[in-house]
Amino acid sequence: MASQSQGIQQLLQAEKRAAEKVADARKRKARRLKQAKEEAQMEVEQYRREREQEFQSKQQAAMGSQGNLSAEVEQATRRQVQGMQSSQQRNRERVLAQLLGMVCDVRPQVHPNYRISA
Repeated sequence: MASQSQGIQQLLQAEKRAAEKVADARKRKARRLKQAKEEAQMEVEQYRREREQEFQSKQQAAMGSQGNLSAEVEQATRRQVQGMQSSQQRNRERVLAQLLGMVCDVRPQVHPNYRISA
């Protein structure tokens, strides 16, 4: 009977060691998965930063040329507005005199298409 209990004890110990090895293997697997996940996340972040930087440089190149164009358009618009304002100042008195002359000097005339019916 002692040999049977000794055999059972050995089996229980072997089962316990096997369970410990399985648990240890599961822990190692979980650590490896966690490490792989972190490495993959770092790679994704690095790739995203590279792509973002590339996008920013392309956007800056495109916007830089547009920035120059918009500055040139803004300057041309200012010149045109200044030209119109100076033209308005120069011609203001002449146009007002002409308008007042037309409004105040009314000469009644019969329209050429008017027919007197008899």
